[in-house]
Amino acid sequence: MLIPLARRLAVLLVLAAGPAAAAPDELVLPVPAVTIYPGDTIRESMLRLQSYPQTFRARGAVIDAPLAMVGRTARRMLLPGEPVPVNAVDDPRLVSRGAPTQMIFEENGLVITTVGAPLQNGGLGETIRVRNTDTGRIVLGTVTADGRIRIGAQ
Repeated sequence: MLIPLARRLAVLLVLAAGPAAAAPDELVLPVPAVTIYPGDTIRESMLRLQSYPQTFRARGAVIDAPLAMVGRTARRMLLPGEPVPVNAVDDPRLVSRGAPTQMIFEENGLVITTVGAPLQNGGLGETIRVRNTDTGRIVLGTVTADGRIRIGAQ
């Protein structure tokens, strides 16, 4: 799911207007306003900004911009008020492992379509392995925005 630039900017303005302006010696991080469960798509209404002292150090790398989370999927439970680790969110899946998916080969005006079984999950633009259900052959393909897999010359 792609979010238009104008909507992303509006989200940023709404989130930035949330708490009072942070003092120069504070760090402002986006945090969940509600519990976000694994598999949930993160919406702007689920986030708020929270101030931390400049000396705050998270256990690992955390997301520092709300736009880096909006439209993405939670990989694990995200608790309200807790900074979100970088590895806790993922791009949404367009292709799921084992689910029949249309494969497309297109070259010089020739278009061949068939059904394949992805051997791994995939998001937009990812290269994944997929088994051709007709031949049993495993090929590499790129996931497209409509959830199909493009095979061959790109």
